[in-house]
Amino acid sequence: MTGKEAVSKLKKMGWTVERTRGSHCIMKKGNQTEVIPVHNTDIPTGLFQQIKKRTGLK
Repeated sequence: MTGKEAVSKLKKMGWTVERTRGSHCIMKKGNQTEVIPVHNTDIPTGLFQQIKKRTGLK
C-alpha cells in the first residue's frame, strides 16, 4: 500500500491531516498522532504492520 492510499483510508476512518512536512503526512485522531510516509513507493512491510496495529487500518 502506498502512503497516499493509507492517508485516504485513514481519512475515511476519521483521522485528519494535521500537517505535511516534506514527504511525511502527520495525521491525528483524538490525542493519537501517526506519521505516514508519502513517497512514490509502497510502505515497507514492517512499518506498514506497525501503522496498522496503532491505527486499526485494514
